[in-house]
Amino acid sequence: MAYNSRRGLFDTFFDHRNSLIIQYKNGDISKREFLEGNFDFVQEMHVKPFSKVDSYEKGMYNYQYYNVLAKYYTMLAKDLKREGKPEKYYIYYLNQGNYYYHEKDRATLQLLRFLNFENVEAYFIKVESKFLKNKLYEIVLMNYQYAIFHSKSKWLLDILKKEGVFVEGTKVSLIDEYINEKY
Repeated sequence: MAYNSRRGLFDTFFDHRNSLIIQYKNGDISKREFLEGNFDFVQEMHVKPFSKVDSYEKGMYNYQYYNVLAKYYTMLAKDLKREGKPEKYYIYYLNQGNYYYHEKDRATLQLLRFLNFENVEAYFIKVESKFLKNKLYEIVLMNYQYAIFHSKSKWLLDILKKEGVFVEGTKVSLIDEYINEKY
């Protein structure tokens, strides 16, 4: 589904995003196919992130844009490492993934600031990965469907705590199956 300017950027974006989420939840596509579908869609849209976030839609688009690129390049790096390709390619794509993860966290903060941190809850989540245990947390925008973000950024965590939206303890993720599925 390419961007259709007559339908509008956000209608096209949210319809495609919701469609992939439903396909994944129904077991019609794997996590890898979900990530690849998101990456292909963002590339086809040819719409860069917004410099100013003055709506929920712009904030969600920015988050999704960076999240998709971060996950895709990290997945590519892991694939190259598994295939025994030269280390320099693995490092290049891993660095790309890390850059986009940082941008995703910045986009998350932009959206949270736009929303004045209202109706937001964040908490650490239970994960199967030893590497992510006590590092990965979930941020939920309670007034929006499918508005669930994840991060392991310490600087963002500090801001969430300062704003009083971080709940101590560990919870099961609202999208636990997705979070714990390897790809």
